Amino acid sequence: MKLQSSLLLSTTLLLGACATLPSSGPTGGQVTKAVSADTQLGLSLVEVESAAEIPAVAADMGTRLGDRPPPPTDMIGPGDVLNVAIYEAGVTLFSNSPGMAGGAASAGFDTGARAQNLPEMRVDDNGDITIPYAGKLRVLGETPAEIERQIRLALRGYSQNPQVLVTRRSVITNSVIVGGEVAKPGRLVLDTNRETLSDVVALAGGYRGKASDLVIRVKRRDESADYRLSTLLDNPTLDVRAYPGDRFTLVYDPLSFSVLGAAGRMDQIPFVTGSLTLAQAISAAGGPNPNLGDPAAVFVFRYVDDPANPGQRKPVVYHINMMRTGSYFLAQNFRMQNKDVLYFGNARANQPSKVIQLISQLFSPVVAVTSAVSVVKN
Repeated sequence: MKLQSSLLLSTTLLLGACATLPSSGPTGGQVTKAVSADTQLGLSLVEVESAAEIPAVAADMGTRLGDRPPPPTDMIGPGDVLNVAIYEAGVTLFSNSPGMAGGAASAGFDTGARAQNLPEMRVDDNGDITIPYAGKLRVLGETPAEIERQIRLALRGYSQNPQVLVTRRSVITNSVIVGGEVAKPGRLVLDTNRETLSDVVALAGGYRGKASDLVIRVKRRDESADYRLSTLLDNPTLDVRAYPGDRFTLVYDPLSFSVLGAAGRMDQIPFVTGSLTLAQAISAAGGPNPNLGDPAAVFVFRYVDDPANPGQRKPVVYHINMMRTGSYFLAQNFRMQNKDVLYFGNARANQPSKVIQLISQLFSPVVAVTSAVSVVKN
């Protein structure tokens, strides 16, 4: 009698606790009701029942830089090192100056032209250089031809029709800095100023790893932008020109989506390729758990751009019923995006099976004890 009373009491307590049985998450109906009742996040539910409800593919580009017109390739700026040669005929000015490279120690008249190479000079932080007799000259943003003309004008009255040749020995202004997941990081000179972002990566020896796992982070003065490398390579129209002074960093940032709920596996799963469909994502997640999941309750949680509020994003929940044959074709055209959450709803039919399992776990020891007592009595 005591044993039967204990069984009856245990059964009563068990049935009273059925409402609190653990589950792998809400059911499809509970998710739908929660979205409808939301008043804070601004959630919206999209039932994917035809091709019209499949969201358009959005390029993972982030902020996009403008395509500026290229500056002159030989523009001079701070840090550049210049070679200046001055050609004189007749009475020379620089050949009479002690200490000049190639200069003579005494004055004289020479019917032939003589070149005097001035010591290498670095453009200072203010964009100036200093030429003997001409003084300090502002060369910031000028080309070698413009600097030659400026020196000739500054030497007028000191030298007899001097001719000037300016060349660049070290180029800092017309260069970019490349770092991160490239073969040859460092400073890279732009030879034409028409190199695009992907050209810069190629000139730096190419990228390391998969293009879909890499993001080009560009810093341009007060602007910055992130470009998914695979998207850039697939869409040449988005491949804007690099600009002198840009800083490029290739960052390892693989595309991934999260799997939650009653799935075959709960994990953060990387994209195998740069483009992944919902059908492939469901397969990678192992599909709904046979004992827990509901194939009719497959959801994708995503932030999308809000057309009503430019620059803002809103949360959207996409629901697809995989119990319908047509949904398998829709899932092949539904593109997953980075940081999506794939959720498998919990099946309502799992609750009775959980009750049976719990009863079995609770009463199996009691049955075993009863059997043992019966054996002892006999």
